[in-house]
Amino acid sequence: MTEQAHPYTPRYAHESVEERFDETLQSGFFSLERRHYRHRRFDGQWSERVLREVHVRHDAVGVLLYDPQRDCVVHVEQIRAGALDDPLSPWKLEPVAGLVDAGETSAEVARRESMEEAGCTIDELIELYTYYPSPGACTERVTLFCGLVDSHGVGGVHGLESENEDIQVHVLSFAQTWALLEQGVIDNAMSLIALNWLVRERASLRARR
Repeated sequence: MTEQAHPYTPRYAHESVEERFDETLQSGFFSLERRHYRHRRFDGQWSERVLREVHVRHDAVGVLLYDPQRDCVVHVEQIRAGALDDPLSPWKLEPVAGLVDAGETSAEVARRESMEEAGCTIDELIELYTYYPSPGACTERVTLFCGLVDSHGVGGVHGLESENEDIQVHVLSFAQTWALLEQGVIDNAMSLIALNWLVRERASLRARR
C-alpha cells in the first residue's frame, strides 16, 4: 500500500511577520543584509525583535547533464571561492550552473549555461526540484534540471573570459560518478540531489533512448 502524503501546510504566512526592516551591510556581486523583524510564535504570541544577517543572492539554476545512451554524466570543474580552505582542493566537480538574469526563465538559463560551460546542446530538459540551499542564511532559490545530451566529443576548457571563468569539462561514466560521490569527492548539494534523482530514474531514461 502506498503511503499518502502528509497534508502539511504552513501554520503561518507573510502576515505573521511584522516590523520588518532590511539594512544593507554590503553591496557587491552579492549583498549582505541585516534583517530586523518580529514573528508569531507557535504559542500564538509575538516574538522579541529578531536580528539576522542574510546573504542576498540571485536565484540560480543547476543542470545535471546526462547521456542516457552512453550512461555518462558531464561534469564541470572550476575553482570555487567558498571552498578555498577545503581540505582536499578548492576545485570542485559540479553540474553546470548559473544565475537567473532579469527577463530569463530558468529553462533558458539551463540551456544557455550548458552551452557556455560545457559546450553541450540539451536534447530534453527535465525539471527536478526548486529548493533553498540554506534558508537560514541565504535568499537564493535553486531550480534543478536534468538535461539529456549526446556526450560524444564533449570536453575541453570552457567559460566566459569576461566572467573570469576557467572551466574544465569531464565526461565520466555513471559508475565512476557514483564512486566519486561515495568517496566524498563530489560534495556539493546540486550534485548530491540530482544524482540521487538519477539513481531512481536512470533505468527509465535509458529505456527511452
